[in-house]
Amino acid sequence: MAGPTQEFWQSRFASGNMPWDRGGPGTQLARWVEDGSFKPGERVIVPGCGQGWDVVALAAAGMKVTGLDYAPDALALCRQLIERNAVQAELVEADVLTWMPVEPVDAVFDQACLCALHPDLWVRYANQLHQWLRPGGKLLALFMQLPPVDKPEGVISGPPYHCDINAMRALFPADRWEWPKPPYAGVAHQHGLVELPVVLVRK
Repeated sequence: MAGPTQEFWQSRFASGNMPWDRGGPGTQLARWVEDGSFKPGERVIVPGCGQGWDVVALAAAGMKVTGLDYAPDALALCRQLIERNAVQAELVEADVLTWMPVEPVDAVFDQACLCALHPDLWVRYANQLHQWLRPGGKLLALFMQLPPVDKPEGVISGPPYHCDINAMRALFPADRWEWPKPPYAGVAHQHGLVELPVVLVRK
């Protein structure tokens, strides 16, 4: 399989080597909760949920959350966070490229899953997201901006992988997804990077 394996991610969580850990949910998640992009009672999937900051924040705001990861130690950390915060959420150990919910859901929040998948797997993942969501359901995504610098043309480096906005438009085409009008204001990331917050509606 292209890109980092399950064993790679499991070893990171098992050893606590998680340089991406923000120590809490990202600021954009709170904005989407406040502006009603997420609504209490909605069924929300968080793919690649990791240690669970986003799962807990969404559950605390009244969403019915399913956290999905295939690293057992990531889910163990997420479970501990859920218990400490006294919220309710479903956790599923599974591969995002093969797992399917029992029925389509209202929303998917992707903070870190897409940019952690090798680009060779993006088309499969995008098809999964489309199937997970009901018509009119929302993909609330933060597209990591990590343009290659001083690298030979065509070299793919990551994770995180660069989610160029034009590549994202090809990955989530307008015949399947409703796009908001640009421009998309970047959100600062803790490591000096930028993410583009975009809400796509499944057609």
